[in-house]
Amino acid sequence: MSKKRKKLEENYSIDGTLPHQINSPDFKGTGITIEPPFINSQGVVIGDSLYASPNSPLEQWSEDTDPAVMSGDEWVHPTNDIGWNTSENRDLVESKKKPKGYPFMHPTKDVSHGKD
Repeated sequence: MSKKRKKLEENYSIDGTLPHQINSPDFKGTGITIEPPFINSQGVVIGDSLYASPNSPLEQWSEDTDPAVMSGDEWVHPTNDIGWNTSENRDLVESKKKPKGYPFMHPTKDVSHGKD
């Protein structure tokens, strides 16, 4: 494993979440495992939220660049992608979170026991 890859895997998560787009949903409590950034076949880091990579076609764009070179799954990160900002995907994540219980409910004591 390269040093760059190891550093990516060690530093991608903060308390089970990613420092990603501000409007993206929080995956904590959903059962969805946050995945580390990866390096695609073009040598571009995907999912690090930096959006600039020296090997990226975007950094070397010309009128001869075919936009199709940046299509496909290798350009999309499964858990750190701008697509999570859509209301449909936010709802998907939120629906996977377990309910937090009733307001004023003690987690281990039934304070209403024997009161009725």
